[in-house]
Amino acid sequence: MNKILIGLCLLAMAPIASAKPAFTGQNLSGIYDCTGDDSHEGKYSGTVTMELVPSQSTGQYGAYKFKLEVPGYGAYLGQAAANGTHAAMHFALTDQSTKDYGTGIASFKKNKTGKWSFSKYYFEPEFKGGNYGTEQCTQR
Repeated sequence: MNKILIGLCLLAMAPIASAKPAFTGQNLSGIYDCTGDDSHEGKYSGTVTMELVPSQSTGQYGAYKFKLEVPGYGAYLGQAAANGTHAAMHFALTDQSTKDYGTGIASFKKNKTGKWSFSKYYFEPEFKGGNYGTEQCTQR
């Protein structure tokens, strides 16, 4: 009898797992055509792919896989964390010897045709002694 009471007491004291709130934010997933201006490399164009990770997104917060592909430079893989229409992005060139990696912050809005677009500022602490730039991207 005592073992049963102890078991019931322990069960009653166990934390109750609460359900994760469903993702209610804007889904920013898609393929984006981008133009950028890098303080060292100058003007460039590329393609960004963002993919929502539903299992890691909750409420207004979205988690994304992020990839930027720039012809002549390669692929930058990373992730983005969004709060509504603002997102922080981390990215790194797959060739790590260049130390071409950084963090960006972007603001999203819908354009006249209902497609997402974003403006991003980024900082790269080690690329060529430090670097920054901007990108303008529009969803296909």
